Amino acid sequence: MGEHNLVIPEADWRKLLASAKGDDALLYLYLRVGGQAEQAESALHMTRSRLECAEASLRSIGLWPEKPKVLRPAEPPAYTEADLIREMKEDTGFSQLLGETQRRLGKVLSTEELKILLSIYNYLGLPAEVISILISFCTQRAKAKKLRRPPSMRTIEKEAYHWADQGIETLEEAAAYVQLEMEKQTKLRAMQRALQINDRQLVRGEEAILRRWIDWGYGPGEIALAYERTCLQIGSFKWPYIESIVESWKKQGLYTVADIQAQDKGPAKPAGKSQEQQPNQWAKDAVARMMRAQEE
Repeated sequence: MGEHNLVIPEADWRKLLASAKGDDALLYLYLRVGGQAEQAESALHMTRSRLECAEASLRSIGLWPEKPKVLRPAEPPAYTEADLIREMKEDTGFSQLLGETQRRLGKVLSTEELKILLSIYNYLGLPAEVISILISFCTQRAKAKKLRRPPSMRTIEKEAYHWADQGIETLEEAAAYVQLEMEKQTKLRAMQRALQINDRQLVRGEEAILRRWIDWGYGPGEIALAYERTCLQIGSFKWPYIESIVESWKKQGLYTVADIQAQDKGPAKPAGKSQEQQPNQWAKDAVARMMRAQEE
């Protein structure tokens, strides 16, 4: 393959570090220097199962070379009850998937819900075993969020479209994606505790912020430190201020508590503002009020 001066984008090596899998990094480097996926097994001296797991893992974190998307019709077919009956009689795979789905959701699917399941199976073309993992993932996620009901078929359908768009089509790819998402969910809950959000679930926008921080390489320890500094500076937890802290660390290339404590210069202060206008003004005002009260 010749000599290469390889430059790895920061976003890529942070994802590889977060995955903490040596096979992932080895396969990624092999592909980046021009190696062919078809020859990776012999070139890297990997077993087929190890190679497939590494490939699936790279796909799940967005580091696998994109493959052409399968073109689907613009609109899914309008299935009829006759279509459902025929599929359940003639397609053993769909019939078994239906039984598994109803067992996991703890209910008998309605006609409309059956049509959604058939659309995932036929229109999206996901294998039955992958759909089974997808449904299990959705139910586990609902339990983790302490939702009272299992996920609806519409929620499962939305997740299925996401998987299809991501090219998750095999058991290995599905397993790698689920593992990565479960790890993120664990980090999300730990970060939520670090932010002292204990009496409610995260709203969608908050979860998006935390996911972005995870993708940057931050964990609960760093976010707990950012929370502490936010409260010390402005007296309460405010999303815009803590975001400015974490973004400042990223710009400085600081990703661990040790590095932050040793090198952090703090968020840049807005130009044209005096010291009295900085976020710790609340503390000065409080001291002044206390002094006035003592004088009176």
